[in-house]
Amino acid sequence: MSAAKLTVLVIDDEVQILRLLRITLEAAGMNVIEAETGKIGLEEAARCQPDAVVMDLGLPDIGGLEVLKQLREWSKVPVLVLTVLAAERDKVAALDAGADDYLTKPFGSAELTARLRAILRRVPGENEPSVVTFGDIEMDLAARIVRRGGAEVRLTAKEYAMLRLLVVHRGKVVTHGQMLRELWGPKAEENTHYLRVHMTHIRQKLEAEPHKPRHLRTESGIGYRLVEE
Repeated sequence: MSAAKLTVLVIDDEVQILRLLRITLEAAGMNVIEAETGKIGLEEAARCQPDAVVMDLGLPDIGGLEVLKQLREWSKVPVLVLTVLAAERDKVAALDAGADDYLTKPFGSAELTARLRAILRRVPGENEPSVVTFGDIEMDLAARIVRRGGAEVRLTAKEYAMLRLLVVHRGKVVTHGQMLRELWGPKAEENTHYLRVHMTHIRQKLEAEPHKPRHLRTESGIGYRLVEE
């Protein structure tokens, strides 16, 4: 991967930091896209598909941890968190939310670019697309919108999370246990009736024939699978 071709999205609301990062990254041969809020940052990440993201946690609209969690719902782009928060708990929270590395302000330009190059080397391949289509259904993972035949479909938070899990692992079987752990926690692994109820509602909203689903298939006794055909 050539540094001359890299595009870095910087999400920070401090004008001086934006200016410093632009100077530093452009001097390293990288293209820079700027976003001053979390919302704009997420939109730019979906629109531009950057090679890496450098972001602050103290954003004026959406908290940085929430931005990370939303980004990680659809993208594997390397993320370097750059913030004044130096406590261990803040670093752990950022890493748990999906950051690849963490650097506190003030920072050295050489260390910043070195850390950025390091996380870029650790993350092979291209990002997943932010919009996934199957049949007449379109799921925009960045905007958290589901459409059927061009019309928006309203899903509950749990229905959306369940569908997202299947979309992220499309073509593969997602087991009952995996779904229950991720959506309800480790103590809910025996409550498979939760899944049946929510899957019934999702199919009613998205499938042309809910009782003969084309896309949202049941793998009897195992789990569910999203079929794109």
